Amino acid sequence: MEYRRLGRTDIKVSAICLGTMTWGQQNSEADGHAQMDYALEHGVNFWDTAEMYPVPPTEERFGNTERIVGSWFASRKQRDKVILATKIVGPDQRFKSVRGGDNKFDRRNIVAAIDDSLQRLRTDYIDLYQLHWPERTVNAFGRLMYQHHPEQTFTPFAEVLGVLGEAVKAGKIRHVGLSNETAWGTMRWLAAAEQGAGPRMVSIQNCYHLMNRMFEVGLAEVAIREQIGLLAFSPLAMGTLSGKYLGGARPDGARMTVFPNFPRYMAPRAQEATAAYVGLARKHGLDPAQMALAWINGRDFTTANIIGATSLEQLKSNIASIDLKLSPELVREIEELHKVWTIPVP
Repeated sequence: MEYRRLGRTDIKVSAICLGTMTWGQQNSEADGHAQMDYALEHGVNFWDTAEMYPVPPTEERFGNTERIVGSWFASRKQRDKVILATKIVGPDQRFKSVRGGDNKFDRRNIVAAIDDSLQRLRTDYIDLYQLHWPERTVNAFGRLMYQHHPEQTFTPFAEVLGVLGEAVKAGKIRHVGLSNETAWGTMRWLAAAEQGAGPRMVSIQNCYHLMNRMFEVGLAEVAIREQIGLLAFSPLAMGTLSGKYLGGARPDGARMTVFPNFPRYMAPRAQEATAAYVGLARKHGLDPAQMALAWINGRDFTTANIIGATSLEQLKSNIASIDLKLSPELVREIEELHKVWTIPVP
């Protein structure tokens, strides 16, 4: 396993991060425990979860993934071996029952969310606490273009950092990070920290895969120059880059089979782009999923690649992608395909 520095901290995290969002929905507690056992045994020391998991989120299942992680900590007694990341939800109509439904990043919500996560996770501290998405509307979650909403208000960044700083001083969290954030937002968070408002953001968790390279447009330079590396989520475009859905296939138990409510991944243009990348991988004798993951692993702004799996076999293959180094020729061919399929999946 390869380990990389988390932001400007002294923490070294595995370049492969264990994603957890299927636990408690597609995967049972036993499945989650087996995945954590295997990941840790194979050098993965970085795990990512969120208070809203599993996905798709529901009121009944809210927090269940954190509970599964917590039960593993309680039974295995290996909390000290793991760099643990979780997230607080932002404003969203789906979470009307969570803390009264007004899910802003104000003191009341942050304090309650951290305490609730600590209880579910059965731990005294969280290594990386992330803001799951901004309070303001941005181009994330399948939204390509930015649309401005002048009527929107959001908690001042300095105020948010002040509350997070109190949690750091109390020992409840160690570091803070962003998720689904823009270049403007990232720089404003960093500026507020530099002005003494609170802790500096150490990472940014955004969607990034062969068919969605929006991160490169403005955030790649920010990530490198400001040492706020990418934690890439959905690196296989919800499994589509494995090629398993091509030709209308719907494998039993697969995510798009169970939850067919992500049409952007099944649209004709997305399927054509998928076929092109899958064909390229097979031309070079590679597993398509491993090629897609290895490409992200090799990006100079990537801190960690968040993999998720619904089976142990998938997990094994995904973790093994760290050992695959793509040839310069293959990387050039990927770039040529990117010119044709620039952003087929926002």
